[in-house]
Parts: sequence; structure tokens; C-alpha cells
Amino acid sequence: MSRIGVIFVTGKLNRLKMKAFKYSLFVLAIGLVLGSCRKIVQLPPEPYIEFQNFTVIDTSDILGNFLKGGRLKIYFEDGDGDLGLRAAETGEEDTTNLFLTMYRKTGGKMVPVPDDDLMKPSDYRIPYMERTGNNKILKGTIAVTFLYLFYDPADNDTIIYDIYIRDRAGNNSNTVSTSEIALSFNNVYRKQE
Repeated sequence: MSRIGVIFVTGKLNRLKMKAFKYSLFVLAIGLVLGSCRKIVQLPPEPYIEFQNFTVIDTSDILGNFLKGGRLKIYFEDGDGDLGLRAAETGEEDTTNLFLTMYRKTGGKMVPVPDDDLMKPSDYRIPYMERTGNNKILKGTIAVTFLYLFYDPADNDTIIYDIYIRDRAGNNSNTVSTSEIALSFNNVYRKQE
């Protein structure tokens, strides 16, 4: 004959395990409460940017023509999260919010390129971004691709870009400069320390 039953053991060992379990549960609850009470990080409403790198590449257009290209990467932060613009509606003025000034090395000095220079970059539009919730801070990387349609590698141009951005409230960021970029050589040009 077999008997099936449940045996309950009471004693000192179980009381110690229960106390340890209650203590662990209490510490976990306190940790969760304290961890969820973090202050929201505050950043100024003006955007902030840092130059990360500029990569020079060989590429081609849709017709197969050889081109020099470049990719600019900048890190950004915006404390009130109002960066980027919506696409212009019909009849609205098309606006931009990423601004570039190009300099070319001439006689050993960096000189702004004239307005009629075929390599002078346009200004760009950063797409609309918005964050929901209490923390409106935006952080990320912006990448801009350049195609130098009329560049002759025999020119051995060395250039620099000054860059700044503007948020929807009209706040301008700091202005950053790239390192010197030799367009004739494929390379990754990083921030100079």
C-alpha cells in the first residue's frame, strides 16, 4: 500500500530562509523605487553639435560618370526637442536648417569660396523630429552626402566646412569646423584634438 502526502517541516532553517527572502524582496523594492525616481536630464534649448568625421569616396552618377563624393557626420543634441522641419507645403517657402560654409586652401590660407563656385554646397533641411513623453531631449547623428559633380582630381583641392544648425524656435547651435579635407584622396577625416 502506498501513501501520498505532503510533509510540512517547521523549524529554524525555514525561518532563516523566509527572513532572507523577505530581506531580498525589501531591498529589490527599494532599489526599484529609487531607480525610477531619477531626475530627467536637462539640456539647454539651443542645439549643440560636434563634428565626427568626413569620408571622401569615389562614386558614380546614374549615367556611370566618375564622381568624387563625401559624407559628413555630425553628432547633435537638442534640449527642447524642436529640431527638424516638415516638408514645405504647396506655396510655402522652402526653408533650411543645416548651414554650411565651404573654405578652399589658396596660397596656404583657407578662403571662403565665392557664391558662383560650382562646388559651393547648398544648405540642407533636417527632417522633422519630435519626441513624446516628459523627456523631449533629442540626440543623434546627422549624415549629409555630397556629390562633387564638377570636381577635377587634378585640382588637389583642400577644403574645410563650417557647420551649424537651427531649431524650429530659431535657436542656432554652436558652429563647428571639419578638419582639412583633401578631396583628391579617399580617406576618413576625423575631428582634430
